[in-house]
Amino acid sequence: MKKNGLAVLALLFVTIAWGASFVAMKPAMEKIPVFDFLAIRFTIAAALMIVVKPRVLKAFRGKTIIYGVILGVILGFSYVTQTIGLKLSTAAITSFITGLYVILTPILIWMIFNKKPKSIVAIGAVLATLGLGLITIKDATFDFGQIWTILCALGFALHIVGLGRWSPGKDVYALTVIQLTTVALVCWIGALPDGYQAPVDGEVWFAVLFTAVFATAMAFFIQTWAQSIMDASRVAIILTMEVVFAALTSIAVGQEVLSLQTVFGGALMLAAMLLIEWPRKDSEPGELVYEPMPH
Repeated sequence: MKKNGLAVLALLFVTIAWGASFVAMKPAMEKIPVFDFLAIRFTIAAALMIVVKPRVLKAFRGKTIIYGVILGVILGFSYVTQTIGLKLSTAAITSFITGLYVILTPILIWMIFNKKPKSIVAIGAVLATLGLGLITIKDATFDFGQIWTILCALGFALHIVGLGRWSPGKDVYALTVIQLTTVALVCWIGALPDGYQAPVDGEVWFAVLFTAVFATAMAFFIQTWAQSIMDASRVAIILTMEVVFAALTSIAVGQEVLSLQTVFGGALMLAAMLLIEWPRKDSEPGELVYEPMPH
């Protein structure tokens, strides 16, 4: 249980890093193409992890490589479709639809592993989605182009489910490096056809390095480790706190103004996280493990 509590705190650090990175990236993305930014971000993150622990290369074998590449392709797909969706829609709606992975994750677990989500998790997912909508949707409309963002949400949900299934018992560090390297390759495929554009100034380099170190290398290592001991549906709900911290950071730096709608939305998302993480008598270690689907 102590390990589980530490995983929750670590995931909250991830959401803080992701929330702050959104604010750091906002002005930088006006100066560099998205694919170029993502390619250098994930390349630096993967390279940094290898430099910190060169021995990780010896752990690149067997199923760790296979699962890492599959998860990396799914993650790369998610970032690419999110980028296309962002170009065809507003940032608010893109953020909201992406966050629907909180609902899609337990649904996918139910469909793939025949593991019906507990009622407490289902209620938490609904509360988190309502809070997400209140924070992100302001005078926004839906359009056909948002099908790309729906695919993005599905991709992130698949990534969370895959991590929950494959990370237990694996070398977490190696699995993370393989994922990030794969995402980098996917992004380079999108960046190179029209020529790579390097960061143009200190502001862009700050965004690249901040996201590479805190929002990528550290964040995905923590997520991969946490999902080796936690239920994927619970992880999905905790990760939606990214939106809350993004809003708080935006308000702190003057990019947004605090509104009652934002406060209420944040309260709902916090309530969702507390609901699923509050110690209960029916909590059992077994609920963190997937049961195989009957043949």
